[in-house]
Amino acid sequence: MALRGAYGMTTRINAVPRAVPAEEVQVPFADCYITAAAQNAALRVLRSGWVTTGREVAAFEGEFAGYVGADHAVAVSSCTHGIELALRSYGLPRGSLVLTSTMTFCGAVQAIVHAGLQPVLVDVDAITGMPTPATVRDSVRAFGQPAAMTVVHWAGDLADVPALADAAGLTLDQVVVDAAHAIGTYEGSTPIGSQCGATCFSFYATKNLPLGEGGMITTNNADRAGWLHQARLHGMTADAWRRYLPGGSWRYDVAEAGLKANMTDIQAAMGRAQLTHLPRWQERRAQIAARYDLQLSTLPAVALPHRPAPGTGTHAWHLYPIRLAAGIERDEVIAELAARGVGTSVHFIPVHQLTYFGQVASIPPSGMNGADALFDQLLSLPIHPRLTDGQIDAVCAALADATNRRFSRKGAE
Repeated sequence: MALRGAYGMTTRINAVPRAVPAEEVQVPFADCYITAAAQNAALRVLRSGWVTTGREVAAFEGEFAGYVGADHAVAVSSCTHGIELALRSYGLPRGSLVLTSTMTFCGAVQAIVHAGLQPVLVDVDAITGMPTPATVRDSVRAFGQPAAMTVVHWAGDLADVPALADAAGLTLDQVVVDAAHAIGTYEGSTPIGSQCGATCFSFYATKNLPLGEGGMITTNNADRAGWLHQARLHGMTADAWRRYLPGGSWRYDVAEAGLKANMTDIQAAMGRAQLTHLPRWQERRAQIAARYDLQLSTLPAVALPHRPAPGTGTHAWHLYPIRLAAGIERDEVIAELAARGVGTSVHFIPVHQLTYFGQVASIPPSGMNGADALFDQLLSLPIHPRLTDGQIDAVCAALADATNRRFSRKGAE
């Protein structure tokens, strides 16, 4: 990942073996680009004398809610904390069952655990990387009726949230959407962010709207938004900004077992500036995906990423996850691309394969055949707005060399 600082300095953190020096990486897997406007916004806040949660956070919440078409937005320190708080806002009994995909980041399932709830893992389709109504029903049959579900829009592709909720016997208000990969995505003409009980977004360094850290919860439920605003800061009835304003009172109460999960004004000011660039960045991501499609569609060992059916919605193109043909050793391909200066990654190690979740999560006895099959084939290629056409072509050429040679050898065996 390339992290660009306020003075144009670049630190590279890449998904490549240590044997490849950072200066030899020609195509970084990710690029955390903080615009000059966002840098200036952060400096403006630093000079203001107020750097924690305050007016910038409130402004960012309003602008973000407008962007995704939600009535309310609550800024938090991470998407993981957002999912935990969203689930806690449902007031579920401790130990209640919550369905979630096994093909997700570990933090999304940690959020269920830290909310005091029981994660029930759901297998995925080996092509889309997301649960299906059939795999949801399989988990429900194995463990009983869930109280809630978190649905992941994986890689920027769209999950069929209504169909999954129906298969689980839940209403849309009982669903928390994990949209960490899906900012800027539309379902039909409706932006993701207002369809369910709560939707959670990520502003992590690798995300489509990068701040380094941070997240947002959106909802159309005013009572839920009020609870979330309070719970994100220790459950206090008044934050420091309101207490220290002229005429404010130092008194406050603690009404909930809240978290320290608030966003700072520095992050929020950067977010407001970054948000103005997001439509253009999303357009560039779509252009990059189309260029990849054109060059990779003829490779016999490569299957292109799944995407929404025409007319059903758009893809955020947070990731460009290809699937390699059976028998092609993924890690060998990763090493060869790395040797040619191309950073790659794999999204994700299925949760049920991680030691901790193998112990605490409920895993259907039928297994996770779809996720296991998909994981061995997955490879995420670089996709970020400042990727040049030349860099895209270099990735495609390196991938063609690495996979065609192995595919021919496999066919000759």
